[in-house]
Amino acid sequence: MSKTKVAVALSGGLDSSVACWLLKKQGFEVVAVTAKMLNDTKFENIVNNAKNVAKKLEIPHFVLDLSKEFHENVIEYFENSYQKGETPNPCIICNRTIKWGAIFDYAIHKLGCDCIASGHYAKIVDDNGIKKLYPAKDEKKDQQYFLFELNQEHLKKIMFPLSDYVKEEIRNIAAKNDLPSKSSKESQDICFITKPMTTKKYITEKMGIQKGEFILLNTNQKLGNHDGFYQYTIGQRKGIGIAYKEPLYVVKLDAQKNIVYLGTKNDLYKNELCFNKLTLQYPLNYTEFDANVKIRYNMEAKKAHISLDLENQKGTIKFYNPISAVTPGQAAVFYDLKDNHLIGGGWIEQ
Repeated sequence: MSKTKVAVALSGGLDSSVACWLLKKQGFEVVAVTAKMLNDTKFENIVNNAKNVAKKLEIPHFVLDLSKEFHENVIEYFENSYQKGETPNPCIICNRTIKWGAIFDYAIHKLGCDCIASGHYAKIVDDNGIKKLYPAKDEKKDQQYFLFELNQEHLKKIMFPLSDYVKEEIRNIAAKNDLPSKSSKESQDICFITKPMTTKKYITEKMGIQKGEFILLNTNQKLGNHDGFYQYTIGQRKGIGIAYKEPLYVVKLDAQKNIVYLGTKNDLYKNELCFNKLTLQYPLNYTEFDANVKIRYNMEAKKAHISLDLENQKGTIKFYNPISAVTPGQAAVFYDLKDNHLIGGGWIEQ
């Protein structure tokens, strides 16, 4: 029998490198695919780092220039979201359009691979023929949230080799086997915004200075001026620069009028939100249910009631306890109450 051929989305970093090593050790026929997102020094280094890992592991390495696709699907989405007064999540869009879009298609259809793997921390479990996404062993690193737009077509051909490891074990594997990525640092930033550039500077350069007003939400009192609504996000406290009797937070953005509404901590809380562009990881035969919900990656999931409109791919979420900083443009992702597998999600509306 021929070996199962697996393509690994290799960035040259620690996680994807160890994913390659683990799969090769397990006896799979492993090839590496690296996407070049931008034509700049940073991504040249990424390609070179990946090339060194592939060489060390003696596996074939393919480089895809996806700079055009990345700009159209991720960067333009990112900039347009800010223009609309939303706070984007480019990692989820990149997963859908680049990792499990262009790279997935290339690996399966061009290279003839049976599966594609990555260094994500998540676990796929087969439940009577339906693939479900569960938390990884390392709960601090679990990345289900970023993968909510995957469907059965993807999940049936995806492998997450790191699912049963914690980060420290991955570092030890890299060090013990002298992988070129053994000392690489973790990147938490938006990959196309490189220091000293910040998101605020990046967006301001794109959109320019646009003088607007800070308004107190409940009284419509003018509190001061700002240089553009797009420089702020819901829940933000630092960088507002307004003296007031209580700490102030950004509670609402009006993109058309260029108004940033401020309020107290209590003004941030809501019981309900609406979302669109619903994605279910597997078909449901019901539209009303309770679930655990996250409205951003680094939060504890909260119990809520979900109501789905399957025909229009949208829905509402009603939380049992008020939740802070519901942010348009972010993803609302829901998980099974019993075992925390991922059910689906959507994008929070204004």
